[in-house]
This record gives sequence, C-alpha cells and structure tokens, in this order.
Amino acid sequence: MNNLVISDADIEIFVAPTQYKQQLLSLIANARRRIFITALYLQDDDAGREIMHALYKAKEITPALDIKIFVDFHRGQRGLIGEKESLGNRALYLALAEQYPEKIAIYGIGVKRKELFGVLHLKGMVFDDALFYTGASINDIYMQQNTRYRLDRYYQISCSALANSFCQYLSHTFIDSKLAPLLNEIELPSDAQQKRNIIALKSLLKTSSYQICAPSSYKKSSIIENPISIKPLIGYGRRKNNLNKVIRKTIKNTQQKLLIFTPYFNLPPVLAKDIVKALKRGVSITLVVGDKTANDFYIADETEFSTIGIVPYIYEMLLKRFVKRYQNYIDKGLLNIHLWQHQDNSFHLKGIISDERYHLLTGSNLNPRAWALDLENGMLLDDPSQSLMVKVAPELISIMEHTKKINHFSELDGINDYPEKPKKLLNKIRFAQIDRILKRFL
Repeated sequence: MNNLVISDADIEIFVAPTQYKQQLLSLIANARRRIFITALYLQDDDAGREIMHALYKAKEITPALDIKIFVDFHRGQRGLIGEKESLGNRALYLALAEQYPEKIAIYGIGVKRKELFGVLHLKGMVFDDALFYTGASINDIYMQQNTRYRLDRYYQISCSALANSFCQYLSHTFIDSKLAPLLNEIELPSDAQQKRNIIALKSLLKTSSYQICAPSSYKKSSIIENPISIKPLIGYGRRKNNLNKVIRKTIKNTQQKLLIFTPYFNLPPVLAKDIVKALKRGVSITLVVGDKTANDFYIADETEFSTIGIVPYIYEMLLKRFVKRYQNYIDKGLLNIHLWQHQDNSFHLKGIISDERYHLLTGSNLNPRAWALDLENGMLLDDPSQSLMVKVAPELISIMEHTKKINHFSELDGINDYPEKPKKLLNKIRFAQIDRILKRFL
C-alpha cells in the first residue's frame, strides 16, 4: 500500500472537548455527499441526541447525503456500567427511526461474542473528503455538555484518498459482508445467527486492511512544500497486527525524543521492553498518563464504591512499580513521567510522537486489551521537515498545563494510602493472584 502525501495545511488540530462538539456539528451541517461515523458508542444523552438530530436534519436538507454510523454491537445495546438493564442506546436509535421519515443506517459491529473479550475500537469520522480523527466517542462528557469533560485528541485531515480508504474499509468489511446488523431496525439476528456472524467477521478482520487508491490528479510530493506522508493502519489480534508492529517499530527507531500518551498505564510486556531499550540507548522519553482520579472508573465517594472502582488503583500500582524499577532513568533526566489531573475531569489521550517527526494517531490504549482483543486502527504521519510541530505545540501546551511531574516513585500512592474499601479488595485480589488475569483485560 502506497502512503498518501499531504501538506501541513491539510491538517487542523483542536484542543478542547467543546471544540470537538462544535466542529462535529459544523461538519455535519456542511456535508453534502457522505457522513461515515465510527465510534465505540453514540450515547443516549443530551449530546448524543443533539448529534443524532443534527444528522437527521442534514439528511432532510440533503436527501442524497449518505449517512452511516458504526458502533460496537454490545455497547449499542446497554447503558453505562451500573445502570439498570435496558435497550441502552438502541432505544434512542429506534425512537428516532420511528420519528423521522429519513433513513440513517446505524450498524452494530460485533467483534467478539462478549464485550469483555473485545470491542469495536476503530476511530475516524468522514465528512465528504475530510477525516475527523479522535479517540472520543459521542456523549455528554466527551463533548463537555455540562461542566465535566473527558479530554482526547482531535485531528481533522483534508484528503479525499484518505477519506475514501476509511469509507471503503467500513463498507467492504461490515456492510458488503452483511455481518453487521442494523441497530435502528426492530429485528436483530438471533443469538445463533449473530454467533455465526461474529465467527465469520473475525475471520475477515484477520486479513483486513486499508486500501489506498489515489486519483491521478492527486498531489505529488515533488510539488508540496514540506510534504507529510500518511499510512493508515488496522490492528486486530495478537498475530500479524500491523498497528502493533508500527507502534513497536516507531519506538525502536526513535533516536532522541519520544512522547507517549496513554490513559491507562498497563503496557504490554513487549512494549515495556522496547521503551526500556530506548532508555538504555539514551532516548529521552516522556510518558503522559492519567492520574487515578482522572480515570473513567474512579469512584470518589467511598460509600458508592463497587468492584469496578479498583481499576484506577490497579493502574497506579502498575505505574508505581514501573517508576520504582526505572527510578535511575528519572534521576538521569531521561525518563519523564507526567500525571494528568484537572478537577474531576478525565483523561483519554492516546498516541506517540517520535523525534518530532513521526506522529502516531490512534485510539489504542497501548495496553494488553488493545494489543490483542479489540479492533483498533491508527495513522502514522511522517513529517521529515517537522513542520507539523508548530500546530501540535498548542495541543501539547494545553495537555501539559494540567500535569504534575513525578520525580520519585514515593510521590505515587501505595496500597496503604488507599481508602479502606479499595485497599481491602486489592489485598484480596493480590492474595488470590487474580491480578494477572485482570491485567490482561484492562
């Protein structure tokens, strides 16, 4: 597959959840040919309903507009963790399909039979010839509908060939294969049929990839000042996972500076080894990680604490273990750990910047679950002139504004510092050695 070539003028970077929402609404309103939205979920809440109504309005104004939405099959049919059993977000999809005469297709992608073992984690929304790439889903907190927000990264890339490749992949893999049911139609496949669909889809996903068909009139690198090449990537399963291979290669090839964002510190062992090898050869590495209080599952009120609430504490324990082990690199100034925390907001950033030249945009959490279970994607941008860093700089300033640098492992809480309920539960889990299993699925 040939890489695509664009200029830095084709990329626009947004830095805030409110900008994400505003831009998404603007892109919907101005689309004339196609809208393909891929997200883990599109929530039945104020922001989700606003986006859905905007999509139907756009379809009403431009009947020929092709609108397709792709969400995870399981997440599309349940509410948030802890909510009572219901149709979940599908109730909204069905109600709007009944309310509007216009037709919008909402596909449920079943990557695995159970959500625990893998979900649709593809990112990227196409509006005509623009790709809006973010790790964010669509709901109140991702869009800061009220006061709280969940911070992500938001990149808009204007490139018809790139937009085409994303749409072609979705159409071929999920629509043409007839392996993804419509969640906004009353009838769903039987359990037996859906099981067969998932088996067939898993087989298809193992060989799937983005195809690039650049039109003859497309820009050539020779006439672009400071060209940037883009390579879109799919990652699925432990073996022959192209996204994982590129992540490892990017780290291995880093010569001077490496910046890594991950919301949940639980590196796959091979990735942790690659990072340590980079430190040993003198690479300056900055890890930006969400504080436990900035985790999706953090429960501040101990009276409401439930089992799922131990997840942020497990991540902090893993981070402290890592920092303690490699404290000498922190002392040398080679390893820089920054914890992000801003009031009661949460952190959802992912990605890598290598030598200020290579930019990996991805929804992958860089953890064992992303590495082996979920269906992931990403894009590697190669910017030899480093011209993109001018646009990235405001994003980095905005992110780092709310981080605290960790100079010693003792600055991180340990199990004895935790409230009674999580402390008791963690001791029980560690005693039973279940933490090894937990770490695989987190």
